[in-house]
Amino acid sequence: MTVPEAKANKTAAEAAVEAATAGAAGAEGAAGAEGAAGAEGAAGAEGAADRTAGPARPRRRQARGEARIAQLLRAAADVFCTSGYTASSTNAIAREAGVSPGTLYQFFPNKEAIAVELGDRLLDRWRDTYGAAFAQSHTELPLDRMLDAILDPLIAFNCENPAFFVLMHGSEIPGRITEAHDTLHATMLTRVESVLADYLPDLPAPDIHRIAEMAFMVFKAGLDLIMATDGEERTAYIQELKTVMYRYLDPLVGDEAACPAPTERIDTP
Repeated sequence: MTVPEAKANKTAAEAAVEAATAGAAGAEGAAGAEGAAGAEGAAGAEGAADRTAGPARPRRRQARGEARIAQLLRAAADVFCTSGYTASSTNAIAREAGVSPGTLYQFFPNKEAIAVELGDRLLDRWRDTYGAAFAQSHTELPLDRMLDAILDPLIAFNCENPAFFVLMHGSEIPGRITEAHDTLHATMLTRVESVLADYLPDLPAPDIHRIAEMAFMVFKAGLDLIMATDGEERTAYIQELKTVMYRYLDPLVGDEAACPAPTERIDTP
């Protein structure tokens, strides 16, 4: 073999090696690119799945949290009614709820916070109750039926939610609850004055206010007696309260109420 032929054969061999190397590199690159694309696609699909399922987990956690709060508030209501607000403790509330104190502190920092949350929820329901009780259709009824329509739901709410009575009348209740109760008291008194003004359009405003205040205080005093009893005795006190309210208001607004004397007409020449 001549030298030129040897060089030619060497060159051809080198070209073959280079071609084979390039082919392997291309295959490896294609496989790498395909693998990367597959991994990226899988990661994207997994991420999309996480985004799809993601919101459900916080909602479940939120639902569990709300259920736990409701459980703690029910326990607090029972403890407040049994021991009174002042003598109650977070440990007693946790024990009543069947949870550890640590679990309670995940939701409320202290007893006052529990009382405020419970008081706010009960006040919201009380507003709805008295709003429905003082519906216009009720205030247009005869006095005895009007008293039934107004007093029955108010009394029933307090009997069904004794913690409301405890939180609204205790001497050491958190100030926020007291302020909200005082505001609600003023709103209800204004509503009573409005009802009386419809019955007694000719009566001066100071007189209307005095009658409304007296009727309101009679109701509160009667409610104290009602809440201190149960069973047949409670039923009897409810009837006594209605009787007192009727006998007080009937001479003023009942069918037999004295009408204002007509103004004497004086003929002048």
